[in-house]
Amino acid sequence: MNPQFADQMTLAATSDNAVSIVAMVVVIAVGIAYAVLFVGALVSIARSGLTGAMKLAWAAFAVVAPFLGSVIWFLIGRRDARRRPGTVY
Repeated sequence: MNPQFADQMTLAATSDNAVSIVAMVVVIAVGIAYAVLFVGALVSIARSGLTGAMKLAWAAFAVVAPFLGSVIWFLIGRRDARRRPGTVY
């Protein structure tokens, strides 16, 4: 085998390992951010001043559609909970 070709194969294998490690780190970071968003939404729903039925509805929506439910809670639900009369801030 040509020594130059062997060096190129070793370099390619090393760069493939580096790419897979970076991809794995990115996937783990996204997974952690997703979990923090979901748990944060559930905690925020539980601590809101909404009635029990509304909390249950929001929590069910967050559990059924974790990403979408959490994002919609933070974009719409929290703001709506603050505007409702008789809610605790």
